[in-house]
Amino acid sequence: MMKNETIRSDVTVIGGGLAGVCAAIAAARLGSQVVLVNNRPVLGGNSSSEVRVWVCGATAHGINRYARETGIMGELFVENQYRNPEGNPYLWDLVILEAVRAEPNITLLLNTDVHEVEADGPEENRTIRSVTGWMMGSERRIRMESPVFLDCTGDGLVGFMAGARSRIGREASREYGEAWAPEEADGITLGSTLLFYTKDAGHPVRFVPPSFAKDITQTPIPIKRVIRSGDSGCHYWWIEWGGELDTVHDNEVIRDELWSVIYGIWDYIKNSGRFEADAMTLEWVGSIPGKREYRRFVGDYVLNQNDIIAQEPFPDRIAFGGWSIDLHPPQGMYAEASGSKHMHADGIYHIPYRSLYSANVSNLLFAGRNISASHVAFGTTRVMATCAVMGEAAGTAAALCAAKGVPPRAIYRSHLHELQQTLLRQDAAVIGLRHEDDRDLARQAKVSASSVRGSIGVTKPHSAYRLERDAAILFPVEPGMQGLELLVNASGDTRLMVELWDTGRPENYVPCTKVAEAEAAVSKGEAQWISLPLAWAPDTPQNAFVIIRGNPDISLYRAAEPLTGVLAFEKGAVPNASADLEDHDENQPVVAWSMKALVRQPFCFKVLGTTAAYSPAKAVGGYKRPFGGPNLWASDSLGPEDEAWLQLTWESEITLQEVRLTWNDDVNEDLINLHHHRTPFEIIPELVKSYRIEARIRGEWGTIASVQDNRRRSNRIALNERISADALRLVIEQTNGAPAAELVEIRVY
Repeated sequence: MMKNETIRSDVTVIGGGLAGVCAAIAAARLGSQVVLVNNRPVLGGNSSSEVRVWVCGATAHGINRYARETGIMGELFVENQYRNPEGNPYLWDLVILEAVRAEPNITLLLNTDVHEVEADGPEENRTIRSVTGWMMGSERRIRMESPVFLDCTGDGLVGFMAGARSRIGREASREYGEAWAPEEADGITLGSTLLFYTKDAGHPVRFVPPSFAKDITQTPIPIKRVIRSGDSGCHYWWIEWGGELDTVHDNEVIRDELWSVIYGIWDYIKNSGRFEADAMTLEWVGSIPGKREYRRFVGDYVLNQNDIIAQEPFPDRIAFGGWSIDLHPPQGMYAEASGSKHMHADGIYHIPYRSLYSANVSNLLFAGRNISASHVAFGTTRVMATCAVMGEAAGTAAALCAAKGVPPRAIYRSHLHELQQTLLRQDAAVIGLRHEDDRDLARQAKVSASSVRGSIGVTKPHSAYRLERDAAILFPVEPGMQGLELLVNASGDTRLMVELWDTGRPENYVPCTKVAEAEAAVSKGEAQWISLPLAWAPDTPQNAFVIIRGNPDISLYRAAEPLTGVLAFEKGAVPNASADLEDHDENQPVVAWSMKALVRQPFCFKVLGTTAAYSPAKAVGGYKRPFGGPNLWASDSLGPEDEAWLQLTWESEITLQEVRLTWNDDVNEDLINLHHHRTPFEIIPELVKSYRIEARIRGEWGTIASVQDNRRRSNRIALNERISADALRLVIEQTNGAPAAELVEIRVY
């Protein structure tokens, strides 16, 4: 007999992809009782072991700088890097599942397909009363009731059944003035993809193709796409089709066509004689098409192409993205055109809260690929790490809605500051908002430290770098610089030419406006420090982008160790992808100036003068991410037995019960869940490994907390009881490999 059940909660999240997972965790951590419903047996959506798409985000595979997501998505990235360096899809499933199960406020319903929505009210003011799902294999019919619902289904089925306004396909260019939109609106979307994995069996393996395998030599695929016998997984993202069909109603047709091409490609690899593939065999073939696009809801604001490219700093920004606007030809894998064309902003862009709630269903929030965005803007917001950070924002808003008894629009109108400050407190991925939480006692304290990095320089050379093209160094300037020195070799007497540029916006890391230039004579010789008269005292602290003009007679030196706040670039480096697969405009600054080959290997240089960019005050009441500077306290270099400390001192005794710490986990490091690259470390070296917290109580110092083997960015230290003290000292005992202690933020409650 079928079981009928009703579950009442504060928040119901439908969809267990990364947007839904992060929404559920965010709401649960803020005290809401949450039901998370997923129609598959595993969490993660397109990133799960069932589909196996890489989790891409604002880093754009290392194109954007300091752009890796923080918050819940950041936690998943960093935990996966430690647990799953091989990028095993099943271990990624576990990382996500454990993150959900760690939250006692979440009721998780897997294998539960929501197919009924009860909603009422006029068209312009609908309200969802309940959703009902069928748990496959369990014969349970479950009705879920809550004051707030989140549609994180991707396809937007729940909102659609509730009557939420939505659209499918491409808007006309005149609607939002978008250069990349077609002249007339149409129903074309991005297509869906199936992936496959291969392995070397160690002995010859025969492949007999199925009867439905397509002869790909009769298609443009062998000429217009890249096929290699050792590739698998997301290397074949371009096996895409269905953009001219209905990606939902024609899902089965699309799957069969994708299967025919996968087996046709494998037949071509195994049996054409063009590849060394005798011992190769198929290990896994996907059976659930990874959908890119379907419904997009209409919110109070529709994000568009111009907002992305202008990096519009919305007053209600609650998350950021950074993937390119990445659109694919409607014919997918059969197109003669490149598999994708890309338009990049000059850095990350901001996402407004108004794009995360329905314009006409009063208690509906959404996150993921179904947010309120035009088709062109969706070309960047659709990638999964961006979906995840929007999920955290929507889940945070849902928790505030439930706690206050108000709809999502009221959060925008009356509680926006609280939403943004809550996101900052939770370390969510928001850029350019300053911490203003009056309950944080650390903001009232005097801050001091055992030492501070008072100068900027990279002085230990590792290898020479011939200056065959323009190169660049980025570093913080606060309050000013008196000059610059570069370590060079010269094969003959020559001249070294440099230019000092600002970056325009604090969130950008490209040259914007030239400030000064200088040149110096260089004599033939090796390992010379060359002094350049570059002085600058900007009105506000910001980064300098110093261009070193190409000169093949000169070599710079690369260092083997990074310096936080410093990046190195080369101009016009070789692109990583074939133009048949990815069409990038190499004149766009973030593409032209690449750091990929120089990550953690800056050039050797010295900035003349002292810096306040790493002062102890940076750890309180400021920004939680790089923004016009590194925004953290850094100690001087430490010896093996040295400790570093940061101290908060109050004029009178305060009462506290919680300390929140945010360590530096180098958000410039590009992490991917199913790795297309491996980092040389399993734990970010800059993360502090062991530390203790001491309190001064009635004149006596005592340890109130101690942590060993930390590998996480955010630490929340809840004390068993409230204590009264007039000073706190955070003592860093050991890092995970970095030569100095680095702390982004300390909060005391």
